This record gives sequence, structure tokens and C-alpha cells, in this order.
Amino acid sequence: MTKDNDFDAIVVGSGITGGWAAKELCEKGLKVLLLERGRDVPHGSGYKYAMKFPYGVPNRGRATLEMIEKGNMAGEVREFFVNRADYPYIEKEGSYRWTRGYQVGGRSLTWARQCYRIGDLDFEQNAKFGIAIDWPIRYKDLAPWYSYVEKFIGVSGSKEGLDHLPDGEFLPPMELNCLEKEMQTRLKKVYGKSRHFFIGRTANVSVPHHDRNCYYRNKCMLGCPFGGYFSTQSSTLPAAVKTGNLTLRPFSIVKEVIYDKDSKKAKGVMVIDAETHETTEFASKIVFLCASNVSSAAILKNSALDIWPEGLGSSSGELGHNFMDHHGVGAWGMFEGLEDKYLFGRRPTGIFIPRFRNVGNDKQDFIGGYDFQGNGRRDGAGGVGKNPAGEYIVGDIPVAELKETLMHPGQWGFEYTGFGEMLAHHDNKITLSKTEKDKWGIPLVEFHVTPRENEIKMSEDMAKTSVGMLEDIGFKEVKLKKRSAEGARIGATHEMGLARMGKDPKSSVLNKQNQVWDARNVFVTDGACMVSSSCQNPSLTYMALTARAANYAASELKKGNL
Repeated sequence: MTKDNDFDAIVVGSGITGGWAAKELCEKGLKVLLLERGRDVPHGSGYKYAMKFPYGVPNRGRATLEMIEKGNMAGEVREFFVNRADYPYIEKEGSYRWTRGYQVGGRSLTWARQCYRIGDLDFEQNAKFGIAIDWPIRYKDLAPWYSYVEKFIGVSGSKEGLDHLPDGEFLPPMELNCLEKEMQTRLKKVYGKSRHFFIGRTANVSVPHHDRNCYYRNKCMLGCPFGGYFSTQSSTLPAAVKTGNLTLRPFSIVKEVIYDKDSKKAKGVMVIDAETHETTEFASKIVFLCASNVSSAAILKNSALDIWPEGLGSSSGELGHNFMDHHGVGAWGMFEGLEDKYLFGRRPTGIFIPRFRNVGNDKQDFIGGYDFQGNGRRDGAGGVGKNPAGEYIVGDIPVAELKETLMHPGQWGFEYTGFGEMLAHHDNKITLSKTEKDKWGIPLVEFHVTPRENEIKMSEDMAKTSVGMLEDIGFKEVKLKKRSAEGARIGATHEMGLARMGKDPKSSVLNKQNQVWDARNVFVTDGACMVSSSCQNPSLTYMALTARAANYAASELKKGNL
């Protein structure tokens, strides 16, 4: 081991949580190695399509049949998403679409940016209903870290005073459009205080914030040279670089955590160069796994196999189990009226209807709940021939009629999709293939993920409610939008739970500080640490947990406890 390969801390993964871990550890004076398995994407210059219009991109940025046949469903402009054909995985049970972003910044470049805290309704639910295990922390433990993160990343939103959806540190909220304002009024009239409708809380800045500004281009998934939304590149990476303590190493695939059985600690990580396939070992005093739920769990499962057959952190029998994500269905409908009004700008967030099932006096025959996210719009020339669901309905319109149609805006419509909670179930899991490996010799991940009775019941209620709510407030031609014919399809890119936190090493992988019970200098702070899924978008919680754990790790290292 050379001095150049020796660090105070190693962070695996440069996405939403990896960027935060690097920032916090660097600012505490630690020499940090940030490892990313994909290419570097410099802020601004690395966003190939951010400043281009659809007509300047081949196929207007859409996927061709040839691309789709090769596994690229996103098209050329979606360069920050992994092509499954190049990075395969195995669906052993059920159907799960694993969405990944292998580049510096990870999925922080492409996330939907919705930021919602989870409250004690969610932290206490497992214990109340005897599901899986109890969270080792409560909202009061995370509340100051939510605030810490929100103030740095910039979250625009409105305070609503809901106990089950705690308010945060917000920049001014973005504005509802005229149809959404009308819906807000009608929902209140029909449902009173039992259902709420407001603008989505998003990590897009609504006013200048830390040299970042949002120009409402709504091209966020292409990367933003203005830093309009929070990403590793726009926020945490510059802060880490500023300290002079960061070493960033792209094209570095972490094969395993190197474990020392005598000290019962990790010594570092083993890295495969993605381009040359050469293997290098890096040493550190602490290791943060922030590679995403599945990847972090897979790294642990591939580590210390001479001690534990199922990998480092598997002594409880829970590593790789309790997979969760969100599921959902939704609806769209047409609205008659407001013909004298139109839209302006490209607002980068939609509306939010928070959970109302099993809240207060509402009682259902399933556990947990769901929320809705969507937007109202009026299609114009660019949307000719589409209904609010985005489906083409032009058919064989005569040219003269088509030209006339292009001169007038279409009808107002609204669409939304539900995000339903998934309960932790031991048999929803990942395993590592014993026969198939990727081109770097690492076992492929096998998914065993299926909806259970609670998800199916919730999905049925969500479908009925999504249609009924629009009809109740006067929408016409309301239609159900399903993610799949099977109903409760699991998959909203919110994967979590494979290395859960807990109070007892016999039933969890991590303790309340996100430390692996079997190696206290290894921390896991991405979605893998989650004990329950809630129904809110989870990224804000990941960031708060990461900031909390990184500050604890730096403090314990200074005391000589790690």
C-alpha cells in the first residue's frame, strides 16, 4: 500500500448521498477519496444536451426502435441513465426495472427533486403494527439534519402545518397555475380539511441561492449549467473541492470492502479500473457506502466472504432482504372552462396531494398510505393530437384541419400519479448470481421483488380514488393510468431497505448511527439503510441521514473511537 492510496475516509458513490458524505467529511478536515464507477461529468461543460433544443438532436431525442431493442428506452439525450444491455441484471421473481446513473453525480443529475420530510407517523408505524422492526430513531433525531440539508440545497415550497408531513426550511414556493388553483378550491369545498393540494416542494431554487439560479427551463434531466436544481456537481462537490481535502477518482468500480478479522474493522476497499480492469487497493480509517440501495448491499454481500458466507454485515440474516420501493397508479381527465387562460413558462415541479389514507379518522383495510403528484396543463400547438395522458389521438386528420388546429390551444387537462408505500417483507430481496458475472468479473444482481397483499389492496384503493377524486371536482372523460396491467407494479426509482438500521444486531445490518454492526468503521447512508418506505420521495431523508452520520463519524474518529 502506497501513501498515495491511503486516506482518512473513502466514500463509494458520488450521487446524492456520496456527495453529501464527501462534503461533510472534507469540511471536518479529513482527507477523502470519492470513488465513482462511471465517467466524470464536469459541471456545465459535461451537460451535452442541456442547451440544445429538440430539433437540434437526432430523432428529437427520442429512442428509436433499434435503441429500444438494445435496451435503451430513454433515447440519446438521456445520457445520464444506464443502458441495461451494457449493465445487465437478473429478474428472478417478479418484474423490477432497476434505474441507474453511472457517472460523477449519479442520479443527482436526474432525480425528480421532490423533497419531503417523513414524520413520526412513518417512524412509528412499524412498531405500531408489528411490521419488520422498529426504527432506531424518531423524527426529533433527524429534524435538525433535515433543516441543515434544506438550507444548503435550497428547497422551494410552502408551509402547510401538517403533522404527518412536517414543514421545512423553504425558499418561496412556486406558483400554481390557474387550473390548479381552481382544483385547490374545489378539493377544499368537497373534502374540507381531510385532503390537501399545494405546489410540490422541490430542490429547484426559486430565488438566487449559493450562486445558483433557476430559469424555469424544465430541462433538469439534461443537467443544469446554472445550478437551478441541487446536484452533486452544483452543490456538494464544489464545497468538498474547496477544502483541498478531496480526491475524486472516476472509472473506479468497488468490488468489495477489505475487512480485517483481527481488528474487526474495514481496512479499505478493492477497486477495479472500469477501463483497464486493473485492481487496486485503497486504505482508509472509515468507509462510507453511498452507491445506492442495491449496489451498496451488493458490495457488502461480496465482502469478507471468508468470515460470513453472505458477506459483511450479514450476521443478522437481513443483508439483502426487505427490499422496498414505491408503487402507483393514477388518472387523467379533461376540464371544461378557463378557455380565456393559458400557461406561461416551464415550471420545474408539479402539485402535491399528501397522504390522506390512514391519517386522522381515516381507516382502511391496508397499512400505510399514498400521495399524488401531477400537474394541470393546456396543450397548445406543441401538444396537438395528444390527450392529457400524452397519448396521440390525431389519426388521419386532413392537412387543412390540422393547420387550423395548430392555431388554437387545446383543452385544459390534469394528470397525476400515486406513490404508494411498500411494506418491508423479508422475501423481497436481492441475491448475487453464482454463475453469471459482469465484464469485470463481479456477480450479477438477482432481484426477487413482488407486490404483496398490502400493496395490492392499496393499489386498488389508489386506482379507485384517483379517478373518483377528479370526477368529484368536475373533470370529464376521466381515465385510469396504470403502470402495468398487473396493478401494483413496484418501481419508482426509490429503492431502499437492503441494509436496514435497527436497535439490535440480531435483526438489522446497521445501528442508529448508520454503522455496520459487524464493522463499526463502515457506514451505509443511502436508501439501503431505510427501515420503512413511507410514501414520500425519500432523497431528502437520505441526505439528512448522511449528514448526521458523517458528522458523527468525524467526531468519533477524532476521539479515537474508530
